[in-house]
Amino acid sequence: MPDALIETRGLVKRFGDKLAVNNVSFDVQSGEVFGFLGPNGAGKTTTIKMLVGLLQPTSGIARMAGHDVQAQPLEAKAASGYVPDTPNLYAKLSGRELLRFVGDLYGMDRGQAARRIDELLRMFDLAEAADDTIDSYSHGMQQKTSLAAALMHDPRVLVLDEPTVGLDPRSARLIKDILRQMADRGAAVMLSTHILEIAERMCDRVGIIDHGELIAVGTMDELRARDSSGEASLEDIFLSLTGGADVAELAHVLQ
Repeated sequence: MPDALIETRGLVKRFGDKLAVNNVSFDVQSGEVFGFLGPNGAGKTTTIKMLVGLLQPTSGIARMAGHDVQAQPLEAKAASGYVPDTPNLYAKLSGRELLRFVGDLYGMDRGQAARRIDELLRMFDLAEAADDTIDSYSHGMQQKTSLAAALMHDPRVLVLDEPTVGLDPRSARLIKDILRQMADRGAAVMLSTHILEIAERMCDRVGIIDHGELIAVGTMDELRARDSSGEASLEDIFLSLTGGADVAELAHVLQ
C-alpha cells in the first residue's frame, strides 16, 4: 500500500462566526494526483492554506510527508512545494535570481542548485528570459516560474491552487505532463481546479468540497457508481452533488 504523504484529520477553520471548513479528512498517497474540486467559496483555498501552513486550523491536524504542519513546520515545508493561484514573486529579481534565492532558503549546495536551476529553466522554456526581471514576464511565464520555484528542492509533496489558469494550451499541457511525471516518480500531487476536464483526465482520485464540507472522495469509477447510469461525466457528478443540476438543465434547454 502506498504511503499517505498528505493527511488531514478533522480540519476545521472558522473566521469569526463563519465556518469556512468543517471537519475535512482525506489522504493523498505517494504516486497519486489528487484533484480538489468545489464551487467558488466552498473552502478549497482555505483548506490548501492550512495544508501548507499559511493558515492555522481552528482544530484538526494536517500532515505533510508524516510531519505535523503546525508542530513541525520546517520539516513539513522542507518536504513540500506550493504554487498559489496567483504568482506572488519578487518582481525585481530575474527568474534565475529567484530560483537561486529559493535554493538558498532550502540550504541547497550552490553547485547542485545551479544545475537544478538550468534544468528547470530549460524544462519550462524560460532559459532565454532567465536573466530578465520577473516584472517583464507574462502571466504564463510567472506561473511557470512559480512552479519552477516550488520544484527547486525536488519535494515529495506538491500542492497547487488552480495551476493552469491563464496558461496557453502548450504551457498547460507542459505543466500537466510534469505533474504526472512527479506522481509516477512517487510524489503526492494535490491540485485544485475549476476545469473539470483536466481533473477527469489527469487525476487518480478527486475530492469534492461544498459549503466547507467534503461531500465525496473517490476515483472516477467510484464516483460514477453513485449515478444510476454508471456513465456520468465528472461535470454531471459535480453539478449533481453541489446543487448545480438546475444549471445543467438550463444549459441543455438552451442548446
